[in-house]
Amino acid sequence: MSLTLSNVILHQLTKNEQDELDVHLRKQTLENNQSTEDLVAELHRVYSSKGAKGFAHFAEDSEFSHWLKQSRTGELDFLTFSNQSAQKLQTELAKYPFADAGTLVMAEYQSLATDYLFIGLLPTCHSMKVTEQLDISATDYLDVGKMDIVARIDLSSWETDSESNRYLTFIKGRVGRKIADFFLDFLQAEVGLDVKEQNQVLMQAVEDYCADSRLEKEEKQQYRKQVYDYCNGQLQAGDEVTVKELAGELPTTEDGTDFYQFTANQGYELEESFPADRTAMRKLTKFVGSGGGITINFDSMLLGERVFYDAETDTLTIKGIPPNLKDQLQRRLNTDS
Repeated sequence: MSLTLSNVILHQLTKNEQDELDVHLRKQTLENNQSTEDLVAELHRVYSSKGAKGFAHFAEDSEFSHWLKQSRTGELDFLTFSNQSAQKLQTELAKYPFADAGTLVMAEYQSLATDYLFIGLLPTCHSMKVTEQLDISATDYLDVGKMDIVARIDLSSWETDSESNRYLTFIKGRVGRKIADFFLDFLQAEVGLDVKEQNQVLMQAVEDYCADSRLEKEEKQQYRKQVYDYCNGQLQAGDEVTVKELAGELPTTEDGTDFYQFTANQGYELEESFPADRTAMRKLTKFVGSGGGITINFDSMLLGERVFYDAETDTLTIKGIPPNLKDQLQRRLNTDS
């Protein structure tokens, strides 16, 4: 991975005897060497591979963004900037009962011609190691794989397009922990692009486009499959869904309107591009549902062919049970009889 490291520093957040968070500031930035470059490269790789991310942008009165701008212009050195940020994070974290100790990592670097600022509170884990003399000693390490209190700022995008609503990304926290809330408060940022909503609007636009085109059932199914294949391909490649590019994958309507023009004319308010959401796009080709101890998953093309739904009786009829399921059912019936 081609990565150029500018600055990196670690600060420590610990719990005192009163179970309160204390911040221990490092007195100088880390040296830019192979070890620190390897650490930041691994942080960048793991963060990029994380799926559920939120998008945000700085609020107009964001103190953090003011410090960051001063740091980028040289008015504030990176050490002072990181110290102020660590103290602000400690103040914000102290408001929450779930606040954990950890190591705050702040790194400024460039990857693939894009400047980034990585900010993460990483869990510190304790383990044992075997020395060269085959003795055992205690050691601490950063658990990079389990980081979930993390944000990354695309500095290049922020500095060239301050009106963007997506230059700041963060990992969405585990259910019930409100991680995203306090981290956005710390950065004084506001939620921007809603990926799930964009994907839901896209799926609705596809259905409406199919209806507007007056397609037969098989043609509609083919349209949905084309959209799914495109979105899935973008997801696998790590690229975003581009509405104009997607329009090139679909035929135009009878009046010559393509999908891109259709979404614009009908006011769907889709961004030019956005990340694909696996759950949303799966609905193009499958019906999935669970509840009351039942989970059902089948290809949408089977509806009306092998799977029939009666809305009046709220009954789903399946013709042609999968052999392995049929075998299980027959065995249970024979056992219970």
